[in-house]
Amino acid sequence: MVDHLRRTVGLGLLTAYGVGVMVGAGIYVLVGAVAGEAGFWAPFAFLLAGLVAAPTALSYGELSARVPEAAGEAAFVHRAFGVQFLTILVGAAIVATGVISAAAVLRGGAGYFLTLMSASNVAVIVIMAIFLTAVALYGVIESLALAAVFTVVELAGLGLVVWAGSQAPAVPEWSDARAFAIADVPWGALSAGAVLAFFAFIGFEDIVNMAEEVKDPERNIPWAILIALGLTTLIYVVVTWVTVRVVPLEDLAVSERPLVLVLQAKGGSGSPELLSAIAVFAALNGVLAQIVMASRVLFGLGRRTKALAVFHHVHPVRGTPTVATLTVGAVVIVAALSANVASLAEITSVILLAAFVVMNTALIVLKRRSPEAPFRVPMLVPVVGLVLSLGALGLFLGVVG
Repeated sequence: MVDHLRRTVGLGLLTAYGVGVMVGAGIYVLVGAVAGEAGFWAPFAFLLAGLVAAPTALSYGELSARVPEAAGEAAFVHRAFGVQFLTILVGAAIVATGVISAAAVLRGGAGYFLTLMSASNVAVIVIMAIFLTAVALYGVIESLALAAVFTVVELAGLGLVVWAGSQAPAVPEWSDARAFAIADVPWGALSAGAVLAFFAFIGFEDIVNMAEEVKDPERNIPWAILIALGLTTLIYVVVTWVTVRVVPLEDLAVSERPLVLVLQAKGGSGSPELLSAIAVFAALNGVLAQIVMASRVLFGLGRRTKALAVFHHVHPVRGTPTVATLTVGAVVIVAALSANVASLAEITSVILLAAFVVMNTALIVLKRRSPEAPFRVPMLVPVVGLVLSLGALGLFLGVVG
């Protein structure tokens, strides 16, 4: 059987994949929660969160250039520490986060779909998952191309929101809040909003797991990470700015569909069906991205341990990791039908923040051992990334604890 993936993905598709993973369905609900914490400073909360994520994203960029393997984080840990148990543990944890994230987003997407037409919740979840798994099996170019289409739909929806928000009259409170001054920054509220906003940027790390299917990975992966993070930060800031400008903060804080309120502020009905349809596409994008990512990690782990060797094979014609993809798709369906997905989603965030801590530490070790790399960042970058990741992990544990 074939045991290597095909290098067919360029910088454009890879960047679109990263943007789609990060934008996902979260912005359609998260902006309200962040505004509830940070008020009119919510756009700055997203900007701050993007700046906090940047050092770790840069660390991932250098790590991917040093170790361009599908196992991603597991490969980085193995190169830095050489401990097999830790390598498998990290890889398994990343697969688990992908499965849980996909399951949670799948349930949310099914919920939006059911607002558009009547159907069985179980049937919608199963059909969506089977369709996306089939796409992932068919080919990586096809998967990323479809993800790019989904991303365009998502961004079109956000563009509609920005247009409506820029045309609608501002709330009276906005006029009083426009004179932002450093002395007036509510740092506590801004920090609390940034902690929530930080999780809207999780997803850039998925890009590294495409390493064995990317052309010139030492160059394209770091650039895809940086471009995707920059574009996503800009999108979040602009969308949040128009939202807090035209929707009363008290309404935003309690709304599960805050962007509909922006359309209503323009004077229309809010087009809830349209945004629901777009949210379905956003969910499909998120699920497809996680299935593709988790299957590549399983493929990479199969190279490193005989216990998982069955996953280290690809289809001779399609060039996709068949067993790994089918396994991930099946587990996503089971997890999505479980009643415990919502609580498990919090564990996903903890695992990823812990992974960020480990990845920054791994880069520090590798840079001390061998300074040269195809893509390099200053030593200060992983050090700052380590400190910020530890801080974010501590704050999150304090919030959920």
